[in-house]
Amino acid sequence: MVDVVVVSFLKTKNIYFLSPNSLDLNINDNVIFETENGLLNGVVIKSNYSEKKENLVLPLFKVIRKCSDDDHKKIESNNKNALNALKDAKKMIKNLNLEMNFIDSYFSFDKSQLVFSFLADTRVDFRDLAKKLAQKYKTRIELRQIGVRDKSKRIGGLGPCGLPLCCNTFLTDFNSVSINMAKNQMLALNPTKINGMCGRLLCCLGYENDTYTELKKKLPKIGYNVNTQYGTGKVVAVDIFNNSYSVDLGDKGIVKIMGENK
Repeated sequence: MVDVVVVSFLKTKNIYFLSPNSLDLNINDNVIFETENGLLNGVVIKSNYSEKKENLVLPLFKVIRKCSDDDHKKIESNNKNALNALKDAKKMIKNLNLEMNFIDSYFSFDKSQLVFSFLADTRVDFRDLAKKLAQKYKTRIELRQIGVRDKSKRIGGLGPCGLPLCCNTFLTDFNSVSINMAKNQMLALNPTKINGMCGRLLCCLGYENDTYTELKKKLPKIGYNVNTQYGTGKVVAVDIFNNSYSVDLGDKGIVKIMGENK
């Protein structure tokens, strides 16, 4: 077993599994921690616990320390400098005629790296832009092209359910979502109903898809002809929640049949 603490880097919502480095850490503690790209600041979202080695990618990067008052001042300064860098970058892309839309930027805690995230419809040759930024800020520049789902994850907002976006609150990764999931749940295929703020299919379509799939196994498909105790007819509706389906028997009308209990 390995001692682990889970930390979130708030700028990107990325989750890191780290060595607590003999520190007693609690949820919501602000910490400085190692990454392969230098030091970052983050917040603890799961305090010290033990995890099996096979569930981790070893060796773990470690938490350096809890944030001090000086660290908080440096973080605030880094955020202001990153915002100014973002404004400069937006001016530069106009001069270079680059078709890209910046979303945000941040410095690593030790300012060894300056990262920009942007949206673009096509691949962008930003080599000249990176050179200009590196010359001005004297640090390593990284330009990351992200998708519209990542944009929603960064910016946040309210979903059609009225709650904060899942991607901006608790989701750590984007799982595959397909239109078949909406069909499986018998939802109207109206983009305004099944698409999120990002314009892509709602992530929550996948939450209950397995349950719908399992329940529908007990019921015949709409349009199929079935034999019932009242005669043979066509299935015109199914109600998976009540484990029943409706059959059109022609002259005898429509009857509701209870599904089999499996």
